[in-house]
Amino acid sequence: MSKTDSMNKSNKKSMGKNGKHAAKTEKIEKSIEINVPVRVAYNQWTQFEEFPMFMKGVKQVQQLDAKRLHWRAEIAGKEKEWDAEIFEQEPDGKIAWRSTSGARNDGMVTFDKRGDNTTLLTLFLEYVPEDTTEHVGDKLGVVDHRVEGDLKRFKEFVEARGVPTGAWRGEIHGNAVDPSGKEHTHTR
Repeated sequence: MSKTDSMNKSNKKSMGKNGKHAAKTEKIEKSIEINVPVRVAYNQWTQFEEFPMFMKGVKQVQQLDAKRLHWRAEIAGKEKEWDAEIFEQEPDGKIAWRSTSGARNDGMVTFDKRGDNTTLLTLFLEYVPEDTTEHVGDKLGVVDHRVEGDLKRFKEFVEARGVPTGAWRGEIHGNAVDPSGKEHTHTR
């Protein structure tokens, strides 16, 4: 089975344990070019607690430790909370996470240098709509448009500042956390 066949198969509804349709995983991929060096874009993205400043619907992100985050957001008019863990983080390269409780969402953000002062940021997101309202919103492209808007607001935020509000330059690979890339203007 090819990778495409595998991805398409995993995107189809299947029967769950109780005879109901299992939830369908939705996928979004969005990119935006940001006019700052890759280091600036990456460093700002590591400041998770500041996400409510540019992510619509995100009420709070609490950094529990180097790997774990607690999120509180409004989704389809309902307040939701979930925990997520970062399982891969490489400075100026990527950050990947998965939810560990609550609203299911997993993803990765990558940072590609396009020039001395240009970064291509790409966000990959997988999530499972939990109820009829979220399924309808998904079909109407609500999440897709929200992600696109969040990336535009991040671009405006970081370009206007020109410098990040903080940074965490450590690395995470699975359960291993190496905080040695110390550039801690804001400590996790």
